[in-house]
Amino acid sequence: MTTRIAMVAGEASGDLLASHLIRALRAKLPEVEFYGIGGPRMEAEGFEALWPCERLAVHGYVDAIKRYRELSGIRKALLARMLRDKPDAFIGVDAPDFNLWLERRMREAGVPAIHYVSPSIWAWRGGRLKGIARSVDHMLCLFPFEPELYERVGVPVSYVGHPLADELPMHPDRAGARERLRVPDRATVIAMLPGSRQSEVRNLAATYIETARLLAERHPDPCFLVPLATRETRLLFEQVRREADAMELPIRVVFGHAIDAMIAADVVLVASGTASLEAALLKRPMVISYRIGKWQYRLMKRMAYLPWVGLPNILCNETVVPELLQDDATPARLAEALDAWLVDRDGRTRLEQRFTELHRVLRQDTAERAAEAILPYLGAAADGALRPVGSA
Repeated sequence: MTTRIAMVAGEASGDLLASHLIRALRAKLPEVEFYGIGGPRMEAEGFEALWPCERLAVHGYVDAIKRYRELSGIRKALLARMLRDKPDAFIGVDAPDFNLWLERRMREAGVPAIHYVSPSIWAWRGGRLKGIARSVDHMLCLFPFEPELYERVGVPVSYVGHPLADELPMHPDRAGARERLRVPDRATVIAMLPGSRQSEVRNLAATYIETARLLAERHPDPCFLVPLATRETRLLFEQVRREADAMELPIRVVFGHAIDAMIAADVVLVASGTASLEAALLKRPMVISYRIGKWQYRLMKRMAYLPWVGLPNILCNETVVPELLQDDATPARLAEALDAWLVDRDGRTRLEQRFTELHRVLRQDTAERAAEAILPYLGAAADGALRPVGSA
């Protein structure tokens, strides 16, 4: 019989993760079929998307509240479809607020429920662990410190590593990146990544531009690379730049090329998020900054119990790179922190060694390990009885 797997991936990052997993599972089960909510990368692997993953993308609490009825309707419709025609397993890829609800109901219906990418319970909302334990048959974790949290409450769990560590080079070609971007070898290069969303660019663009102005006064031949992924964010950044009367600054806005920009850079200014992990895996010294709405920041600060927001510091369990957030993210303080890296050659060397060790820990052939953890559940589903696998 054909094995059928239902999946839900939210946003582009989930689409990418899920596409790799689909490929790895299909290599082991050539006749397997996938359907649910997904994106173009999943569809390229033969996934049947009943709804596009973009429909699940929300930007902050306010947007989530505004779109609750729409998202709830999609979720209930998918659940009804899965209950009518039960798959052999359900895999929720990230999007925990959407997927854990589905996973619990599929599990209650006798369908194995696997969650791929642990929610950030280690940063806040730790009380969710008991709810997760009732919802999932297996948790697939990207970070090595996460499995212990699930083992404490009896959730079968596997550490599968992070896919970025598989994709990004262990030893980046800095000269090659500068050549591709046509950046002089001897230039002082600062990559500035204000984020991928319009709200992030709106919150940080003016601050980053003023930071560049201060650094340009201190360095004779600076080059500021600002990779932006969409036309909307590029237009927004350029509008802020004109309003700041900063067109004369040596700022180059590039379409995409975020990885090359970070490899080419002497130092990186990055909004907290996945880009900070990319910078760490590329062995770049960085300063992490972020700004959000005041009430949202207060709420998140109250919920958080780790002293860091940046993944490099969280994964290293210490402050290895500066974090300047909210009111602390001033041009003067950001410029000072970036300058500190530029003059501290020994510090850059130590950081590179630390990030190389981190890269090795996270490089685990993620899709293959995830597929191996899922396969026993598919066999159990075919036999009509769930056989949980132990922690890995």
